[in-house]
Amino acid sequence: MKIVIAPDKFKGSLPASEAAAALGRGFKRIWPQAEIALCPIADGGEGTARAMRDALGGEWITRTVRGPLGAPVQAGYAWIPGAAVPTAVIEMSEASGLVLVPQAERRAREANTFGTGELMRDAMERGAKRIIVGLGGSATTDGGAGMAAALGYDFLTSDGEPMEQPAPCNLLALERIENRNVPDLPEIIAACDVQNPLLGPRGSAQVFAPQKGADARDIEALELALEHLAELAVRDLELERGFENTPGAGAAGGLGFGLLTFCNASIRPGFDLIAEILGLEEAVAGADLVVTAEGSLDMQTLDGKGPAGIAMLARRYRKPVIAFGGRVSNDPRLAELFDAALPIPNGPMPLEEAIANAASLLEEAAARAAALCKVGVRLG
Repeated sequence: MKIVIAPDKFKGSLPASEAAAALGRGFKRIWPQAEIALCPIADGGEGTARAMRDALGGEWITRTVRGPLGAPVQAGYAWIPGAAVPTAVIEMSEASGLVLVPQAERRAREANTFGTGELMRDAMERGAKRIIVGLGGSATTDGGAGMAAALGYDFLTSDGEPMEQPAPCNLLALERIENRNVPDLPEIIAACDVQNPLLGPRGSAQVFAPQKGADARDIEALELALEHLAELAVRDLELERGFENTPGAGAAGGLGFGLLTFCNASIRPGFDLIAEILGLEEAVAGADLVVTAEGSLDMQTLDGKGPAGIAMLARRYRKPVIAFGGRVSNDPRLAELFDAALPIPNGPMPLEEAIANAASLLEEAAARAAALCKVGVRLG
């Protein structure tokens, strides 16, 4: 019996690697002879860099960079020199994330991605030939202008002087963009699970800025700033076309647009990219049983999160798949996606208790499922 265990993170409780280990212990307790492959997953959002580091034997690099509002923050990224090409995996939320800004201090017009660009530059100086940037959890709506400035782009005002920080509140004063000081860039891939464009009713400002502290006037100003940035980028960088309508350009406050425009990046669905690098398809193809998990199995799961990606791989190879969730919705579509969607607690439990005991609860849930699977094998 070969079992592939591929959970996502349990936000605020367990990283994917610890969730995989707990599930593995539960199955081993009942099936000690089983061959178990632990394959913690991510979908490009929080936890992606650490999941990649753990799976590929990398290290965690920590640097002091500018936070979204300019104050210094400690931020890190995964450095994987042993990959096919030296690779850095950066989550933009490490340096430019909403979690870094207390709710009362959120100023959407000022927040920018300069710190994310600093992490990218550090990885380049370390010798990265490929940089994966996970888009999600941003505090910013700057179209990636801050990131580009950190990489060496000059954002010039009417007096020919570069802006100190190309935050959204300054972008309407932008007169010219120059790239004379930009070093040679490696392959850059944006990992993204949203399809929003940069501008318009489904764009960065109108859809995502309210959660970053923007009111109606802020949203209007942000939209104008992004539109101006997009127009000047095409003109000054002599691009054949703009990327404002590319699906995913609006991700992470327009950082998707910035990576496409300033870094010649490609955008890939987060799960597909991670699955390819980790060899998940090969692992699932050779399994007898596939197990996945996340904090809540619900509509968001169905919208393309990691466990849904694992389930689709399992379906492709006609492998049974079990999913565990701290909470399991009664949405009938879950039954179409997973052969079994099982709650982790075995009874009512306060959320705080469930979070505090997540690893042991996950292990026990896995053991219960393994025992039922063993009965099924005997009946078969």
